[in-house]
Amino acid sequence: MMEEVKKARRDWEKRLEETKKKFPERNARFTTWSDLDVPLLCTPDDLEKEGFDYLRDLGLPGEYPYTRGVQRNLYRGKLWTMRQFAGFSSASETNKRFKLLLANGQTGLSTAFDMPTLMGYDADSPRGKGEVGKCGVSVSSLEDMEDLFAGIPLGEVTTSMTINGPAIVVLAMYLAVAEKQGVPKHQVKGTLQNDILKEYIAQKEWLFPIPAAVKLVTDTIEYGTKNYPNWNTVSISGYHIREAGATAVQELAFTLADGLAYVDDCLKRGMKIDDFAPRLSFFFDVHNDFFEEIAKFRAARRIWARLMRERYQAKDPKSWMLRTHAQTAGVSLTAQQPYNNIVRVAVQALAGILGGTNSLHTNSMDETLALPTDESVMIALRTQQIIAEESGVANVVDPLGGSYFVEHLTNRVEREALDYIRKIDEMGGMVKAIENGFPQAEIANSAYHFQRLLETKDKVMVGVNRYQAEEKKRAIDTLYIDRSVEKRQVEKLIALRKKRNDAEFQASIRRVKEAAQAGQNLCEPIIGAVKSYATLQEVCDTLRGVYGIYTESGSF
Repeated sequence: MMEEVKKARRDWEKRLEETKKKFPERNARFTTWSDLDVPLLCTPDDLEKEGFDYLRDLGLPGEYPYTRGVQRNLYRGKLWTMRQFAGFSSASETNKRFKLLLANGQTGLSTAFDMPTLMGYDADSPRGKGEVGKCGVSVSSLEDMEDLFAGIPLGEVTTSMTINGPAIVVLAMYLAVAEKQGVPKHQVKGTLQNDILKEYIAQKEWLFPIPAAVKLVTDTIEYGTKNYPNWNTVSISGYHIREAGATAVQELAFTLADGLAYVDDCLKRGMKIDDFAPRLSFFFDVHNDFFEEIAKFRAARRIWARLMRERYQAKDPKSWMLRTHAQTAGVSLTAQQPYNNIVRVAVQALAGILGGTNSLHTNSMDETLALPTDESVMIALRTQQIIAEESGVANVVDPLGGSYFVEHLTNRVEREALDYIRKIDEMGGMVKAIENGFPQAEIANSAYHFQRLLETKDKVMVGVNRYQAEEKKRAIDTLYIDRSVEKRQVEKLIALRKKRNDAEFQASIRRVKEAAQAGQNLCEPIIGAVKSYATLQEVCDTLRGVYGIYTESGSF
């Protein structure tokens, strides 16, 4: 049979040359968005050359190596969790947006925090002046967290929180709110991003030196494993790595390498792989190249499954499963012809779903201009719902599985990602690689290369470097956060500090400092501190006093 396929292909290639004379190809090279060469045609012959084995490399849905997804019936059993990133202004304003989205069919919450919060500063810090509530919600204390989730039963919804440097403090606030609501620990479900390594690689929002920062991540993993069995205490995030200019392969490789660093640190602490690995979760970007993104998700599951089973000898199948959230590519949104972004997001969302994501956020078309309006958020949510309910793609598990091209591209992405992981292993792991500036340099080079492709029009962004149009000056409603938010937040903090029990506050902060100095797990002391209404910055400043702060060394 295979010989017949090979002969048929050779004959077809001869006829192809005649076709090319009549219809010359548009480009000298056809490549993915990450500049991987794309063949004109793939046949069983290509997979045979790559040593493809159906059961070993593809298998069946919900079974090792999970190329086809981590659930046997995937979306037939449960649709992906639909999350819309929400967070702006004050906790009370964001609470209204949460309730709007839940009322319109959203099935999980996703929380964005403002820049002062992300950097561990309160709303009244001089460092945060002018930024309070601008790019997310301002949360400085447990009181803010109580307002953020007022009237939302935390035992019934899952919550994702995108925060890293001060993640342990924000998690403590969330757990305190759940406790106040009377939610049993096993019913608290959701995800904390908490991936500090990608901050040093890409997003650059850090507080402490790398060893101390990784220790705090491991503290939360250890504490969550023992006390909150359904909470994902880290979401290992490739999203920001990709947004910084990484290719799909680099995003995949560096994300998984970050995950391996956390696994190694947990094992050094004496934890058992099958106790904590099932609650590790991931977060990937969904960029413009439809098939490349699908291949990336499939390769990610296969690589992680094999690493967990073979490198770490994990026995529990749940430890082998890479469960992931995905978000459409914010960096692909354009200010030019912004309504084009609705189309981009729909294509990216479909790729994420066909790639088997477990959770999805779709960007709003106006996010390149400002935080999204209620209307644009609803369009983004409806995009997911239309795909889920009208397109038919949720009826079949991995409908592109077995496609010669998709399997070829999955194999290619896997091979190149594993090459990166081997290089990082040889450097001594991801922490050493970051200290050496390796992933940062690779991403910078890729970002520069892609920019050159845009400038030469080898890659096209519609409305940006081709198909530009003289745009009518038409105002698009955007969300504006005025300075009164900051004023109200400062007043709220002043009032909080006056009414809290100062003796309890001082004692709780002292316990945090002593535990940090002793190298103890800090989750319990920090939970105690936020319950005494210690503010985010007061806790973070205490830790800065023990650990110091991180300063990035420049590179050229």
